[in-house]
Amino acid sequence: MSGEEFAPTPSQTVGPFYGYALPFADGGAIAPAGHPDAVTVYGHVFDGAGDPVPDALLEIWQPASDGTRSGAPGSLRRDATTGGFAGRDGVTFTGFGRVATDAAGRYVVRTLPPGGVPYLSVCVFARGLLHHLFTRIYLPGPDLTDDRLLAAVSPERRSTLIADEESERVYRFDVHLQGEKETIFLDFR
Repeated sequence: MSGEEFAPTPSQTVGPFYGYALPFADGGAIAPAGHPDAVTVYGHVFDGAGDPVPDALLEIWQPASDGTRSGAPGSLRRDATTGGFAGRDGVTFTGFGRVATDAAGRYVVRTLPPGGVPYLSVCVFARGLLHHLFTRIYLPGPDLTDDRLLAAVSPERRSTLIADEESERVYRFDVHLQGEKETIFLDFR
């Protein structure tokens, strides 16, 4: 060898690698295109040093605007001609989204306001995590005072669960995996 450095190959590093196979076309388009009640939630995923995580994967789970939680098929339709994924049908609200972060650690989701609860449920997958993490994205509004989980969180940490309203129907929510601004993660047993 000539002293040249090589990056580790996948077989030399801890996986899994979420950028392959798990993201799907229009995964962040939970609300049908052009829906008048759609909201946009975007943000970044940061590691403990405050650097963006370019290969994280977020799953969003939520009830429909009327509070129903039955969901609907339509997210992983197959193209009858090619056998590949055709993506969402563009009409059906499924209550589920899966979106990968880009090279800058950014994600974007277009959805409907959840009915019956003031939050979106989030599952975070990222390099270095041996187990995925659960959190919530609370959308600002009057319903926040009635949420038992949010009320149980200390006021100084509560903001790590509440999205910032940047403009009408646009919210920013950053996920901090560790560090001073660490997002509150939930432990389900």
